[in-house]
Amino acid sequence: MPGDHHQLAPATAAPKDIEWRLPRHARSMGRARTLLREQATSWKLPDELTETAVLLLSELLTNAYRHAKVSRGREIWARCALDSDHIRVWVTDANDTLPTPRSASLDDESGRGLALVATLADDWGAAPRKVGIGKTVWFELCLTPQA
Repeated sequence: MPGDHHQLAPATAAPKDIEWRLPRHARSMGRARTLLREQATSWKLPDELTETAVLLLSELLTNAYRHAKVSRGREIWARCALDSDHIRVWVTDANDTLPTPRSASLDDESGRGLALVATLADDWGAAPRKVGIGKTVWFELCLTPQA
């Protein structure tokens, strides 16, 4: 457009912020893991950081799938952004109830997802969506180990 002086990034540059809108379906967890691995590879993230991010994304998506008791057709949104020193991942669903970590016993088959996020992430949180219904749960992983 005339007068628009924004420079476009080269076509080969990978986006540093990407979002996926996934159906609330069990298969979406595997699809999201694949998408995040592919994105992390294009961003040249270390393998260990990538595997941790994929694991934590999977936990948040599983929680959204299992616990967001919402009408059929609602999507789960996953977003990933790379900053100079960290990667942040958000998962948004249409349920307003904010998650809280709970203690799972050794015999429990589930209930460790948020505890795992709290343990492995450098930071994490949850908040109601600013616009619309639902909530967003997020985590950050630092690109360089914390001292």
